[in-house]
Amino acid sequence: MRCPFCDSDETQVKDSRPTEDNSAIRRRRACPGCGARFTTFERVQLRDMVVIKVDDRRQPFDRDKLIKSMQIPLRKRPVELEQVEKAVNSIVRQLESMGDQEVPSKQIGELVMKALARLDSVAYIRYASVYKDFRKPEDFHAFLEEATGFHNEIRKAAE
Repeated sequence: MRCPFCDSDETQVKDSRPTEDNSAIRRRRACPGCGARFTTFERVQLRDMVVIKVDDRRQPFDRDKLIKSMQIPLRKRPVELEQVEKAVNSIVRQLESMGDQEVPSKQIGELVMKALARLDSVAYIRYASVYKDFRKPEDFHAFLEEATGFHNEIRKAAE
């Protein structure tokens, strides 16, 4: 593993342990060159997935981008990063279990919406306003009427 501070090729693993949900290995590392310490995570990747965007462009699937897209609507909400990690792990497992190497971004967006509905209703609405491209207040109103039933179903299923 390359040191992110001095770019040295030699780093030493000081400690390894599974993450709380056993989905990854957390490794504490030290660089003998500069003395810096940092953490890495090792996860199983079954296959390289490609995301098909709305305009038919293709991009490699990026787990970190998925986390960031969930953290934005969750900003200043009472949700821990650990909960976001678990939700992202669940989304990634669902995508991998579908068996398709190419996944439409719309499908990922729907999975994110469901995950956010379980985590925080305000974040769910924030995400939906961007994802569904709300343009006027009536768009929120119509969505809230539709979402109330959907949100209640998801909450019950999660319990």
